[in-house]
Amino acid sequence: MAETTMQRARQMWECVERYHQLCYWAPEVRETGTAAGLKGFWMNYFATRSAPLGPVPASVVESLFFYYAPARVRRAIPDAWTFSTPAQALDARYEGMDAALRRELGDSVDSDPVRRSAEAVRAACDAADPVGRALFAGWSSLDWPDEPHLALWHGCTLLREYRSGCHLVALAAAGLDGCESVVSQVAVDEAPREWIQEEAGWTETEAADAYERLRSRGWVEADGQATEAGLAGRAQVEATTDRLDGAHWAAIGDDAADALLADMAPLNAALPKDDQIDWRELYPANDSAGPE
Repeated sequence: MAETTMQRARQMWECVERYHQLCYWAPEVRETGTAAGLKGFWMNYFATRSAPLGPVPASVVESLFFYYAPARVRRAIPDAWTFSTPAQALDARYEGMDAALRRELGDSVDSDPVRRSAEAVRAACDAADPVGRALFAGWSSLDWPDEPHLALWHGCTLLREYRSGCHLVALAAAGLDGCESVVSQVAVDEAPREWIQEEAGWTETEAADAYERLRSRGWVEADGQATEAGLAGRAQVEATTDRLDGAHWAAIGDDAADALLADMAPLNAALPKDDQIDWRELYPANDSAGPE
């Protein structure tokens, strides 16, 4: 795939990710999830994100949410399905997002750019191949919302889950397990160190063991900093992700992609910062890559 197409894939991921990610931070989504029976942030997160697949066991969520420690998943799944159902969790997510987007976007929620963007992301979704991207396939099985602002969020969710599937394939192809995928990202200074335990839920021992495996492989130094091999390995992971994530954007064409970027720029500017893309603005700088 041409380098320009791979660059386009990353550019478009950033665009759709910024609109999608409000669902993790909006208080309305927490409130509707709680009303649907879900307990706490992580149960809401795992249940609502995996709900299109049905009441799947923890092992399925662990395999698709590769980044997170199994212990973190198992504190939420399958218990979530004793408190709520996938259909109730999904209804709660859309209800919360409707309220959150109306609050964040104000008068722009009913604008022409929102309508055009919803049509553009739907065209990209229609061009995406679901093979090997289970979460994308699950979300694709749902009906599209009628309201353009929700249809746009739905399409952005499909496209970010498509990319997450591509990234999972790239990490597995590189021979990285879940904990190694996080600590290697920190080692190349592309993620905050806090993510290893505070977000992903790995213990200090699990992280130390992952660093040791990466050191034995030649990816990190004794202090946890990435070697040239580690930098090259992580760069290859990102390049593979971009390559796998590019075909549907190429299918809709540069004019449509550029128009989508232009229409969504002011919408995304009105939303909170994204903790992946904007992590350097939200977290302290990494003073050490390795375990404390």
